[in-house]
Amino acid sequence: MALAATSALDARVGIDLYWLPLGAGGNFVRLNGRIYEAIKARLDRRPVFDLYHSGLHVFVPEGRFTIEQTPVVDGRGQERGVVAEGPVGARWAGRFRIFRYEMRRWRDGVVPDIGEAVDSPRRLSDDVADARRLLELVPQIPILVWGRDELRTGEMWNSNSIIAWLIACTGLDVDSIKPPPGGRAPGWNAGLVVAAGELSGFCAGHNAHSERPSEVIQEVGAFISADAAVLSQQSLRPLGGKEQLALSHSGRPGATVN
Repeated sequence: MALAATSALDARVGIDLYWLPLGAGGNFVRLNGRIYEAIKARLDRRPVFDLYHSGLHVFVPEGRFTIEQTPVVDGRGQERGVVAEGPVGARWAGRFRIFRYEMRRWRDGVVPDIGEAVDSPRRLSDDVADARRLLELVPQIPILVWGRDELRTGEMWNSNSIIAWLIACTGLDVDSIKPPPGGRAPGWNAGLVVAAGELSGFCAGHNAHSERPSEVIQEVGAFISADAAVLSQQSLRPLGGKEQLALSHSGRPGATVN
């Protein structure tokens, strides 16, 4: 499916992707990102690129949902539609709020600094079935350590990895999705590699592909199997209130519970 720019205000059903400059709205993160990219570019012997963080708006008849991974800001995650949390830097560090990230499936939520988004929004799908499928997948994301490459995918796991995993497991054409010209999205390919392993059986039929060898995919599955109990106990918690989605008989999210 060819991507086309669209207006979120006119959208009724579908999926929109946003590319936000890393550190938008904050000079500290932006400066650190530029330093990181300058060092990485020198090590890789390539030009310096602009870095991007990704987020989604998903539209279904029941409303609009913001899908984004952010730092944990307080203990009121349900107000922001938080459906999962994970550790930052090291798994043991996740015991402390400052070292945890949260995954949001936020009805009528906002993407901070969306006004700074570049070449956005990009329409990924107009199919309500795709939109419902993606919403269903959000609580099922792999809870890996942010900033680490636990599965040896070749990139660290981060917010872009999660968005790429969701898009691939929904069955969308990931090959047609590129960052804005002159930019890159660190961690994106890590999400595609993990999705290619069809973790937890959710990714059957997706269009993702990876240049990583088959043994890496097998190692991904072995890692998840060994760590599944820890991930489920420490990282996922049920939804409640208005953010809960009722599942239809087809296994896809149904009407939002009001």
